[in-house]
Amino acid sequence: MKRINLIYNNVIYREKFDKLQVVEKNRVFCNHTLGHNMDVARLMYIKSLEDGIGLDKEIIYATALMHDIGRLEQYEKNVPHEEAGAKLCDIILPDCEFVEDEISEIKEAVKYHRKDADKNKSKLAELLRWADKNSRCCFECAAISECNWSFDKLNMEIEY
Repeated sequence: MKRINLIYNNVIYREKFDKLQVVEKNRVFCNHTLGHNMDVARLMYIKSLEDGIGLDKEIIYATALMHDIGRLEQYEKNVPHEEAGAKLCDIILPDCEFVEDEISEIKEAVKYHRKDADKNKSKLAELLRWADKNSRCCFECAAISECNWSFDKLNMEIEY
């Protein structure tokens, strides 16, 4: 997956990602590591195959890599991470051989992945939201009693 490696090795992506790892080093809640991104990507891909959605594997993985990259701006400037991440799609993805239609699709999914179900939301955005939630093992988190998520949002059992 050449373009996925181009994202991961992109200078801007690496700068944001590496700083995010430092900022979240002592965070007691879910961290936004490469492992999280890969869990999200793999869940998205499995669900896409199982449900016959048929999304392109590189689009899925690119979306997963980009979905939390705006977290640094959320910490530093109080900008919602989904908005910051969507803007970064326009900066990073053209340098990684993604074309305009693909960038728009990924950007929309990143921007709307935190919104509740919406009939106008793309399949990619719905899949990202689902995988992002299901990638977390809230039932095993030591900080669950301090978590800001409402109980109905917590992932309390192994589903995938």
